[in-house]
Amino acid sequence: MNHGVKMKLQTKLALFNLLSKLVFSALFVGFLPLIIERVNIRQTDNELIDKREDVISLISEIGIAPFMISDTTGRFGSYNILKEEYISLERAPSGEEWNYIDITQRSIDEETIDYRVLHYSLIIDGESFILEIGKSLSSITYSARNIRMILLIFLAVFILVTLASDLTYTARLLKPLRIITGRLGETSSPTPDAAAPLVTSTEDFIRLDLTLREMMKKISELFRKEKEITVNISHELMTPVSVLRSKLENMLLIDDLNPAVEAGIEESLRTLHRLKALVNSMLMIARIESSQYLKEESVDICELIGEVTGELAPIAEDGEVTITLTCDCPHTINGANRSLLFSMFYNVVNNAVQHTSKGGRIEIAGRDNGGRYEVSVSDTGTGMSPEQVDRLFTRFSHSPDPAGKGTGIGLAITKSIADFHNIAVRVISEPGGGTQFFFFFPANSL
Repeated sequence: MNHGVKMKLQTKLALFNLLSKLVFSALFVGFLPLIIERVNIRQTDNELIDKREDVISLISEIGIAPFMISDTTGRFGSYNILKEEYISLERAPSGEEWNYIDITQRSIDEETIDYRVLHYSLIIDGESFILEIGKSLSSITYSARNIRMILLIFLAVFILVTLASDLTYTARLLKPLRIITGRLGETSSPTPDAAAPLVTSTEDFIRLDLTLREMMKKISELFRKEKEITVNISHELMTPVSVLRSKLENMLLIDDLNPAVEAGIEESLRTLHRLKALVNSMLMIARIESSQYLKEESVDICELIGEVTGELAPIAEDGEVTITLTCDCPHTINGANRSLLFSMFYNVVNNAVQHTSKGGRIEIAGRDNGGRYEVSVSDTGTGMSPEQVDRLFTRFSHSPDPAGKGTGIGLAITKSIADFHNIAVRVISEPGGGTQFFFFFPANSL
């Protein structure tokens, strides 16, 4: 089932916060022109009223005479240099009272300009006057555009800053979760976490850490019991297997033995041999997982693989399979178990030989890969499907070799040995396209 694009929780939280801010911002930008228009008009009207009060105060101080030109029209008019504002004062018929603001056109030097004008009537020395104070709509629009630009820049900065703060905060908030997943990722076996309990102020993460610790303890106990059962059963099986093998071998020493009986005994011996190999393999896995093997040797990896290829060379030649080994640089791993590492590579190379047809080839290479030593084993064999690759290291997921040369759990042993030495294993394969095994040694293994 497709559940969509997979993302980290931190990314999802940040994206949700970002999307919610973007939706709010889109709504805000949609209503922004109307809001700015209303605010700007109200601000302009307040400015006109303030200027009206300033003019009235000035007239009260110096009188009306300096504003009037009595020998001509009996009115006063003043425009600023850009014609953005003007003030007009003229006589008016008695009894008219004006106090309103509207949009009016004025013709100035053969140019028609739209103004938002405050009209106000006042009485000075018994005479009625009309005071008009106007501001051009173009200057109002320009101011609104500047306000809009400032708000949009502020909104963009606000979104970027809050996104950065959200990412930082969620990163700190989810740090305990990363610690938990990191610990689980570093766990190569189901053993209780030896690290100290998680320290955090988030109760959910404390409960998660506690639950995982309890679960790991239960799993560890179950695996311990499983290993004990495996070891006990394996030890118990070894005795009857050895007794049966001894008796069957003695039967083969009988003179004039019936050929059919002899063939049956030999087949039984082959079966006992496979059973003994299986028991020994199970004991080996149990001992590896219980860390019963010592890791006190220094092992030259290229030399070791050379021994593996040398031992398998006769089998490869019989199958007309070519094995080549290339080591770009020598590599020695310290604190290792040589016999176990031999078995790890032997199982993989032997498996490649068994599944590569005549005329095929197996290429083994050792190289430095970004500070970590890497060994690859590539063959031109039959390859595997993705489902087979997923089950490759699972015990008893393969049938034993019908020729009696294997138990079917050799690769499970390989994975246990790799985990025991902290060696990462990766497999790439496709049906008919061969198989590639990659072994990545720890960076500090030199």
